[in-house]
Amino acid sequence: MKTSGANLDNSAAKRPARRNPESSKRALIMATLDTIAEIGITDTTVSKIIQRAGLSRGMIHLHFGGKNQLLAAAAKSFGQEYFDELDHRVQQATSGPEDVITAVIQADLSEALMNERSTRIWHAFRGAANSNDGIALYSSTRDKRLRDTLHSAFKKIAQEYGEAENSALARDATFGLLVLLEGMWVDYLTNANAFSREVAVSIVLRFIAGLFPNHFQQSQS
Repeated sequence: MKTSGANLDNSAAKRPARRNPESSKRALIMATLDTIAEIGITDTTVSKIIQRAGLSRGMIHLHFGGKNQLLAAAAKSFGQEYFDELDHRVQQATSGPEDVITAVIQADLSEALMNERSTRIWHAFRGAANSNDGIALYSSTRDKRLRDTLHSAFKKIAQEYGEAENSALARDATFGLLVLLEGMWVDYLTNANAFSREVAVSIVLRFIAGLFPNHFQQSQS
């Protein structure tokens, strides 16, 4: 952010004016996420976070209790940003369960959610989850909220097939779709320049159309 007054020194220019507690917490969380995206979680130190946020070291202990808790709060915030966008897309899906599932796929693979910054942060949190229970709570590969949204929609579709095993079919479709989406994020992270969102969406829809041959056909390219 540019400032007026050429005589301000660098430290004064970076110093936030009269932050309230919530804005200070948000500044620390955003500084943490931006630093992780830039240099990874291992090299994200308290010094780098407070320098980017323009706050004192004591603010981390005041608002979070320590670095580990700040990292957990950052993971929670990152997850909430994901679901805010996802929920917005899903709420617009009013034509039934097929529309909901398609909305989830298109949202997950959209530039708004899957981009260079987000995939780096996502990968960093996944790598740190085993050593930080707070991060693990918000970085599960089987996130309950996303899983339940998909499973509920797949159950409704599976019932139309009148099969005794429709419960297993919905379960397998949910798990398989989550794995495919995870794989697309990994592929984007490592091959961003060659990644095609349209092809990715088409591949995922082709997979679930194979499980539900009477559905998703019109969505394929």
